[in-house]
Amino acid sequence: MALVSEFLGQLSINPAAHEPKYPSVLPAVDFDADREAARIETAIKTKGVDEQTIIDVLTRCTYAQRREIAFAYERRTKKDMISALKGALSGSLENVVLGLMKSTVQFDASEIRGSIKGLGTDEETLIEILCSRSNEELVEIKKVYKELFKKDLDKDVAGDTSGNFAKLLLALVQTKRAEPSSMVDYEKIDDDAKKLYDAGVKIKGTDVPTWISIMSERSVPHLQKVFQRYKSYSPYDMAESIVKEVKGDLQMSFLVLVQCFENKQLFFANKLHEAMKSKGAKEKVVTRIVVSRCEVDLKKICDEYKAHYGQSLQKTIQEHTKGDYQKVLLGLCGPE
Repeated sequence: MALVSEFLGQLSINPAAHEPKYPSVLPAVDFDADREAARIETAIKTKGVDEQTIIDVLTRCTYAQRREIAFAYERRTKKDMISALKGALSGSLENVVLGLMKSTVQFDASEIRGSIKGLGTDEETLIEILCSRSNEELVEIKKVYKELFKKDLDKDVAGDTSGNFAKLLLALVQTKRAEPSSMVDYEKIDDDAKKLYDAGVKIKGTDVPTWISIMSERSVPHLQKVFQRYKSYSPYDMAESIVKEVKGDLQMSFLVLVQCFENKQLFFANKLHEAMKSKGAKEKVVTRIVVSRCEVDLKKICDEYKAHYGQSLQKTIQEHTKGDYQKVLLGLCGPE
C-alpha cells in the first residue's frame, strides 16, 4: 500500500490562490467513487485490459476525485490501484495515467526529481518547471519534494547545476519574488529597466547577478512594465538582449522566464507546438505539459494555441499521436 500513501498521502491545497485558473479538467458531476472504482476494477480484469474505460474515468474527474476512487478501489479489492494500473498499462498511456494519480504539485516535484536523479541532468525539464511556476507553487513544490524524497530541493539543484545557471535556479527556488501590488511604482520600473540595460547591452560582458536579482525578486506585473520600459533604453527587447548577452542553459532559463512573465499560456502553447512539429511527438514534453497543466490553465493554453497557430491543439494531437495515448491526451484537453 506504500504507493497510495506516497502519491495520495496529502491533497495539496490550491497553491496559487490569486492566479486565475483555466482548467480543462473539472470536477465530475454526480460523482460516485465506488461506482468509478468498480469500473476501473472491471476494466483492469478484462482480457486484454479495457483502456478506454480507464481513460474515460480518469480524464473526466479531478485529482481529488481520482484520489477518492483509489481509496474506494482499495476498500473493494484490498489492492493498491496505482500498482494495479501500473501492471495493466504500458508505454505512453501508463506514463500519463500514473501522472494523473499525483497532485499537480506532486507531479512537478517528481518531474524535477527525475530530471536531476542519476547520470546527467535533464535541463529542459528543470528549466521549464522552475522558471514557469509561481512563487506559491514553488513554495508548495519544495515542501512536497522534501516529503516525497526526503531531500531539499535547493541542495539537489545546487548539486546538479553550476555557474550562473545554478545561481538563477537557486534564486527562483528561494522564492523571494515580491507579491503583486495595487500601487504602480513608475520610478522603480524605470530604475529596473535602466539597471537591466546597464548590466547587459550597455557594457562589454554581462553583469548576470543584477539580471538574476531583478528577474527573481520582482513581481510579475512589475516586470511586465519593466520590459516595456526597457525598450526605451535598449535597441533590443529583453528577449533579444538575452540572446545577445548569454548562452546555453542560462539563456534558455532567462528566455523562459521572460516568455512566462509576458504570457505563460502562450509559452506552453509554443512548447507543445515545438514538441509536435517533427514526425512523431516528443512525448515526454507533451505528457509533462498536458498532465501538469490540465487542472491549472490547459483550457487557456488551448485558446492561445488556436489563436497563434490557426488550428486547435486537439487537431494537432490527432495528427501527431495515435492510439490510447492520443485518446488520453484528448480526454485531458477537453472538447474544442
